[in-house]
Amino acid sequence: MVLRQASDFAQLSVLIKQAGLLRRRRGYYYLRIGANLLVYAAAWAAFGVLGDSWWQLAVAVVLAVMTTQLAFIGHDAGHKQIFASRRWNEITGYFHSGLIGVSYDWWVGKHSRHHANPNHEDEDPDVDISVLAFTQRQGAAKSGALRWIAARQAVLFFPLLLLEGYALHWHSIRHSGRERYLMIANVVVYLGVVFWVLSPAYAIAFVLVHQGLWGLYMGCSFAPNHKGMPVLSAGHSLDFLRKQVLTSRNVTGGPFVDFLLGGLNYQIEHHLFPSMPRPALRHAQVIVQKFCEQNGISYAQCGLFRSYGHVLEHLHEVSAPLRAEPAV
Repeated sequence: MVLRQASDFAQLSVLIKQAGLLRRRRGYYYLRIGANLLVYAAAWAAFGVLGDSWWQLAVAVVLAVMTTQLAFIGHDAGHKQIFASRRWNEITGYFHSGLIGVSYDWWVGKHSRHHANPNHEDEDPDVDISVLAFTQRQGAAKSGALRWIAARQAVLFFPLLLLEGYALHWHSIRHSGRERYLMIANVVVYLGVVFWVLSPAYAIAFVLVHQGLWGLYMGCSFAPNHKGMPVLSAGHSLDFLRKQVLTSRNVTGGPFVDFLLGGLNYQIEHHLFPSMPRPALRHAQVIVQKFCEQNGISYAQCGLFRSYGHVLEHLHEVSAPLRAEPAV
């Protein structure tokens, strides 16, 4: 049985390679990167032209969207999806990390641990978040204010995502090593430009909208992928294929959702083939889903809003014992 299961992924890999879905798609990425940078630069140009005005909040919304789109490119570079050369992927990753203020080295290390053990209670950093509990064991271990938040985490989930952008900047500065000065420079230049052009009230509002919506967009892009799916613990016997498929969820919705979530909506295929270029994922989805059906492997996918429903339902269920505690 173990040998048969171990060969399943090899069989699937042959189908994927025969379909040519692992070939680089540099033309796609040149267009995507160019378009992103053009819109991003245009937004900052509009910022300079508008001056001290409440219309700057509209610019902040555009920048929140584009900062996330730039982060998606950094994600793809971190997985070596763009170029065959490791060096050029890293150059692309470091460039985008400098623009958005998220450490490339820190994120790649953290994200690699996630891919190796998705939704593993002890080994996946994405289920080790201080203000949330993804298992009842995690909830029981919390105390004080964190315990109070965890008890109400389903209600607080989306408001907490508004803080995600600030958390990414902080963790990047704290854990970035050789990139630390680049991360600090990003924050200093950003705040310097904003407060130079805008009066204090407008500047604070601009930062809150830009960083808050960026964090919300980032969180809403990554949350549907694994939250609410089975959480693994030490001693599980799943092989690579089943470990990746059973802990991941795809989000349906066509080209708009593909753009909105930066290809992360094909989370199952992405986890099975992390270096697969983004535009190939939707083609791989057909092959992977059929293969899973033929081999009796559960394949989870749903619409965007239903995916958030699964996330909130899981958080609410896990925190039930904390809510049942008597008030102190």
